[in-house]
Amino acid sequence: MFPIRDHNPSERTPYVRNGLIFLNLLMFLLTDPWLGNMSELWSRLALYPLAITQGEWLWGLVTHMFLHAGIMHIGGNLLFLWVFGDNLEDQMGHVGFLLFYLACGLLAAGGQIIADPQSTIPMIGASGAIAGVLGGYLLLFPRARVDVIAIIIIIIKRFTIPAWVLLLAWFALQVVGTAAVQDDGVAYVAHAAGFVAGIVLAVPVFLRRGGRAFWNRTHGRPPHSPIDYTPSRIPEVRR
Repeated sequence: MFPIRDHNPSERTPYVRNGLIFLNLLMFLLTDPWLGNMSELWSRLALYPLAITQGEWLWGLVTHMFLHAGIMHIGGNLLFLWVFGDNLEDQMGHVGFLLFYLACGLLAAGGQIIADPQSTIPMIGASGAIAGVLGGYLLLFPRARVDVIAIIIIIIKRFTIPAWVLLLAWFALQVVGTAAVQDDGVAYVAHAAGFVAGIVLAVPVFLRRGGRAFWNRTHGRPPHSPIDYTPSRIPEVRR
């Protein structure tokens, strides 16, 4: 189940969100073996939990957030950032959102390191930071309407659900993955830690907006008019 858009896109240009997407794409192009082929950059900038616990390669705490291992990896991450990042940036401001994003990524990485401090497996991806974006979005806009695409074998269907349904379902999958201790290359602990960090770090913004009064004013949605996505105006061609 993939989100494709929310119904309240930001009215202001989300420069930081767009910049983060650009940097991630640039690093992917540079490090992909079929494109830039700078694989040594990939291995050097990844996060290695054991190295961090030894006080080495500390830059990996930040640089790992801009590396990805494949088209599905980066595509899924940037899709979630595209859908949910703009409204948070609108509420936090450009600098505030950037600091929030990086802090969530650091806390997500910290959670993964604490869970397995002796690991020598490289950790990469923006998932932890983006999980924080999802957590912050859940706190501020739980009732925002989100269009998702569900793929069930060969059936593809689009429908609209409240943001809290999608985001809590996503978080539940990370908790299940953490509890199951699956060895499938996914940093479930980092995802869960980033999500919780996003909620906690968004609390000051939520309180400055009035807390529950903010929800009452906005009905749990971004505080501007939604877009009415009308059907295509292309006329039907009849036989």
